[in-house]
Amino acid sequence: MFESISNSLQKAFQKLGKRGRLTEDNIQEGLRDIRTALLEADVHFKVAKDLLKEVTSRAVGEDVVKSVTPGQMIVKIFQDVLIETMGPTISGVEFAPNPPTVILIAGLQGSGKTTTCAKLAGFLRKKGRNPLLVAADIQRPAAVEQLKILGEQLEVPVFHQHGMSPPLMCADALSSAAAGGRDTVVIDTAGRLHIDEPLMQELNDIRGAVKPHQTFLVCDAMTGQDAVNSAKEFNERLELDGVILTKLDGDTRGGAAISVKTVTGKPIKFVGVGEKLDDLEPFYPDRMASRILGMGDVVSLVEKAQDVIDKEQAEEQVKKLFEAEFTFEDFLVQLQSVKKLGSLKDLMGHLPGGLGSQFKDAGVDDKSMVRLEAIIQSMTPQEKLKPDLFDMSRKRRVAKGSGTSLGDVNDLLKQFRQMQSMMKKQKGGLGGMMDGMMGGMMGKMASRLMPGMKGALKEKNAMVEKLHASGKLDNPGQLKSGKGKNMKRKKKAERQRRKKGRR
Repeated sequence: MFESISNSLQKAFQKLGKRGRLTEDNIQEGLRDIRTALLEADVHFKVAKDLLKEVTSRAVGEDVVKSVTPGQMIVKIFQDVLIETMGPTISGVEFAPNPPTVILIAGLQGSGKTTTCAKLAGFLRKKGRNPLLVAADIQRPAAVEQLKILGEQLEVPVFHQHGMSPPLMCADALSSAAAGGRDTVVIDTAGRLHIDEPLMQELNDIRGAVKPHQTFLVCDAMTGQDAVNSAKEFNERLELDGVILTKLDGDTRGGAAISVKTVTGKPIKFVGVGEKLDDLEPFYPDRMASRILGMGDVVSLVEKAQDVIDKEQAEEQVKKLFEAEFTFEDFLVQLQSVKKLGSLKDLMGHLPGGLGSQFKDAGVDDKSMVRLEAIIQSMTPQEKLKPDLFDMSRKRRVAKGSGTSLGDVNDLLKQFRQMQSMMKKQKGGLGGMMDGMMGGMMGKMASRLMPGMKGALKEKNAMVEKLHASGKLDNPGQLKSGKGKNMKRKKKAERQRRKKGRR
């Protein structure tokens, strides 16, 4: 998400160089690059202009702290202005004092409106609400059936009356919701390829029939300024309460997210960040600004982890890690927990730029996770509990059963043992917490991220064996504990004394 604008902005900030004080002259070059980055990201030209004007106003004459470069100061100022441009934070749904709360969803065809209705219903259900979905889109073929299928997956009822006009259907849905104890009604309306009179009239008729407490417009973030322009036109014809940006996970530019609040005057309420039904998040300007600037969004990642990871189970597995009792069965549970958080691409998008790029460079992706899961699932229950059982015939059987190579199986077994050994010595710390969350996958990442360390250990072990074989080291463990080094120094000093005595 936002890779294009993040990379462009970071290059622009780096060009500012090192100066003791920010002046209008020495920041103009950097601001030109930032302006180019914003326009390439499809940010509305007026928004880009006003944003940079405010950054210049705040930056000129700003004293730079000794430990902070002008580039870093500009980043901080730019971040503050960006948050204000997209803010303030008015995410989520404002519920009516007397249920049911009625939420009307509008949007252009192809923006992901029907799926967003289902995602919103699922989000509300997790928050303790009792929603009802209304399938009032009778224009698009299979729209009603699609919503019913999504409703079944979420265990949320879908209201629809065949042959009835959308306004009358929505009015009946309110009566049904009140009778069934449903406290929130989410109405899916018809979309069009463009804004036209029949669409707007139908929406106004529905508004008159149900008097919604909130009206949200669904916009496709990947269409950039087109999404912003359609939101502006909708808002002029139909009073909106907020915007839901969909397909944000595929948006490398970020233009819509930055522009829509300024152009429409309406806040972004939610963002769609994936294809799964739980990939809908409340919009927080400060977190979005961090992601646009390549700083990640660890807070949202932690919140997501809290929703899908069982705390007691995680604590038990961390304990097993420290006591070297962690098995492949536990590892499989951890892999499945990570998968619940979403794709690795999305997870890496939440990490600060440096960490995310390191994981990418390590070759860790969704395919590698699928491969690991296949290997473990091809093991017998005994093998999962006792990796020491593996001999060559067992390894070949698992490789064949999982559709992987013998090398893949050997790598997993080796890294798993290394992780067990490392965790037994670590006994806590940040590394322990990360291993507790992601199991042996961290060991796999670490082994790829630190090839130099592996090489150094290999050289050290070879040296130990060589010294032991020559009789210069009685016990190979001496060098590891530091005793071997002391003994080596003593022998060297003794040889030097003997040479002096001969002279």
